[in-house]
Amino acid sequence: MKSLIKNIVLPALLVLFTFTSCQEEIDVVSSDNPSEEVIEASSVTAQLITQTSANDGSSDNIIDGASCINVVFPVTVNVNGLEITIDSEMDLEVIEEIFDRFEDDEDILEIIFPITIVSGDFTEVTINNKEELQTFVDECVEGGGDEDIECIDFQYPLTFFTFDAENERTGTVVVENDRQLHRFFRSLGENDIVSVQYPVTLILFDGNEIVVNSNQELAAALESARDLCDEDDDDDFNDDDFTKERLDALLVECPWLIRDFRRNDVDNTDQYRDFRLNFSEDGSVVVRTRNGDQVTGTWATRVTDNGALLRMEFETFVDFNLEWFIYDISNGRIKLFTEGGNRIILRQNCEDDISEERARAFLQECFWRVARLQIDGSDMEDQYIGTPLKFEDDNVVRLRVNGQFVQGTWDVLDTQLGFVLQITFDNRPELNLFWLVIVLEEDRIALVNENSELVLRRVCLDQQDGDVVEIRSILNDGEWTVALYSDSGEDVTSEFNGFVIDFLENGGVLAEGNGQLIDGSWLVRRDDGILKLGLNFGLEPPFDELNNVWKIVEVDGSRIELRDINEDNNSESVLVFEKI
Repeated sequence: MKSLIKNIVLPALLVLFTFTSCQEEIDVVSSDNPSEEVIEASSVTAQLITQTSANDGSSDNIIDGASCINVVFPVTVNVNGLEITIDSEMDLEVIEEIFDRFEDDEDILEIIFPITIVSGDFTEVTINNKEELQTFVDECVEGGGDEDIECIDFQYPLTFFTFDAENERTGTVVVENDRQLHRFFRSLGENDIVSVQYPVTLILFDGNEIVVNSNQELAAALESARDLCDEDDDDDFNDDDFTKERLDALLVECPWLIRDFRRNDVDNTDQYRDFRLNFSEDGSVVVRTRNGDQVTGTWATRVTDNGALLRMEFETFVDFNLEWFIYDISNGRIKLFTEGGNRIILRQNCEDDISEERARAFLQECFWRVARLQIDGSDMEDQYIGTPLKFEDDNVVRLRVNGQFVQGTWDVLDTQLGFVLQITFDNRPELNLFWLVIVLEEDRIALVNENSELVLRRVCLDQQDGDVVEIRSILNDGEWTVALYSDSGEDVTSEFNGFVIDFLENGGVLAEGNGQLIDGSWLVRRDDGILKLGLNFGLEPPFDELNNVWKIVEVDGSRIELRDINEDNNSESVLVFEKI
């Protein structure tokens, strides 16, 4: 993504540059211990080493559509009309999130040229337009049919011994990465010979290690790994093309919670959210509802040329009775889809133990923000943006409102229904309920009360990453104005003229001007890798229009740019603060 904090990113880049520079030169030193086995440059073993060390370009296929090349970051792309800058491989998930935001739109990605690509032999080429890129794309062999070996890697450094025409040792070459190893072997003449210092450690795709002690063992290990895993040579980002065996193993590994449910273009998420699915190896699947009822059905998977599919069948929960196409598997999450506006998003839940001790321990660790609050069908979480809860000893709970703490009480009770969280605040009837704990995770707690639902997400203010800390420091330092507010394309900045905004260290925010003094709350956090700023000014106009959880897209010492996409009409709002 676009650089957020220049004075943080620059030192990191300097460190990275220093490290990379040190790695790019192959060390040639003398040695008195050459290996007895030699590798001829034209041998099968040499070819296997070259194929294993070749540059794997499949990780960024969502951008370039080719598994034999990769782009050099940063690269700017236009995704469904939004221009974003991708700074690293980690940011590729943002593209897929934009693609997945809507099911029935046409996903379009346009690259902003020029870009630099790296080929399989690590050659860098500048590409000036789409036609030049397509020339390289057409040369790629897709679908896993290329020659590179991606399911196994070398553990570096590796030491090689070189020899002259008389088979006399001439020196030692130390390689530190795939690029150096690949180029070293590509530079050898047809009749050149080298040897490698054993033992050599190889790392498989699943993290297991293999130690080899001879050329024969090395060649056998590399060859056997050629088809050992899914090379993911497709044009998406996440690993959507599991084998049937891996998919089945993943499904039965832990229970799964429903996060999103759509049937025939109708949003049924409120009905099925946090229902728990337990897949068993015998082909049965048990669904447990929020109130503890259980229904048993069947499940089966199959894998086709177009991807993996999951079929579920129940007598009562007929909404599940489809063969679902699995179009996304990533980070403990599975997305299911079928034509006609049907979608299920599942999240893996391996921490299934709910107890009073665990509930108390989790609640007292950090602050907890209200991620969802639905009372008898009415959404009320917007009232709690930037106002986290702090559960303390002696059954005291504090709610931070406008930088000040409102005190209440809390307790965890063991009842016939299960473990219940009781919260009591003055003038907060929507919180003052007996909440049944149905999901207890380290960073997320889901609770229900008849027709009401509460979801808490953990916020550890003293354990945030450097970006969060730096953004807080920038906002705390000085006073700010609204330099731009575009509401779904309409510029309404003038409504905020004359106001000065002060972000307080205690989490409160003050907006003063035009005879008004408006207070509110703010909170910077990172959700699923995305930096966000929550603002809550209550019902006071015009600042009530800014009540939202905004995505932070750019920050420097005097300016912060925020954006939000309205999923109802696919419009975008932009908010920019500038320091006075």
